[in-house]
Amino acid sequence: MKKHSVDLNSDMGEGFGAWQIGDGVDEDIMPFISSANIATGFHAGDPNIMARTVQLAKQAGVGVGAHPGFRDLVGFGRRTITESPQALVNDIIFQLGALREFARLYNVSVQHVKPHGALYMLAARDEDLSRLLIETLQRLDPTLLLYCMEASVTYRIARELGQPVIREFYADRDYDRSGSIVFTRRVGRLDADQVAAKVLRACVEGRVATVDGDDIAIDFDSVCIHSDTPGALKLVESTRALLTRHDIRVAAPLPARVH
Repeated sequence: MKKHSVDLNSDMGEGFGAWQIGDGVDEDIMPFISSANIATGFHAGDPNIMARTVQLAKQAGVGVGAHPGFRDLVGFGRRTITESPQALVNDIIFQLGALREFARLYNVSVQHVKPHGALYMLAARDEDLSRLLIETLQRLDPTLLLYCMEASVTYRIARELGQPVIREFYADRDYDRSGSIVFTRRVGRLDADQVAAKVLRACVEGRVATVDGDDIAIDFDSVCIHSDTPGALKLVESTRALLTRHDIRVAAPLPARVH
């Protein structure tokens, strides 16, 4: 069934000091998205960048989310670090707390949490980590949305525990036949029209082609385009424009309700 609206999210604030990751165009991308995953200092981001990115999101009317990662500035959070689930969840709480204070400073609420990179992929397959993360988020704030793939352990446990989740579709990543994304450390420049068409097909037909040569069903609530993908601004612009032309509204998820 065709979607009438969809969230469009992107990772924001992924620089550090004088260094920028990707095209460095957060200010340009922000008006085209509806939710921003703001780096919280471990894989990228610093206090000044976090504060500025929260302000940019507020000005653009974009939902603010925490984007915590492994403690891995050198590897941009794309290297798996062996730690206990409790240690990793403590790292996530630490990073979430930092962003929530900046959000509170600028009178913005934190809409969601989305783990970054290798931490996201670890949670997607690790039941102990996903369960502890979800139980902890429910104790902190049961209205926080958790972004994850539908084809993940995280999603299954979230449904089991009643955690509000947002299922993602990755516009700039490949899929395998299981419905999971193919994790990669480096993505080349993509054709913006092809990426937009992939998203439109997923929204209208609920299907995506895989690297295995299959065509699988896919369902989701949010489309992700990474800001560090080369040419990210053009990808976001083209995708939003094509969705708009087909009467699919781009909007942040509705707030979760506590029952």
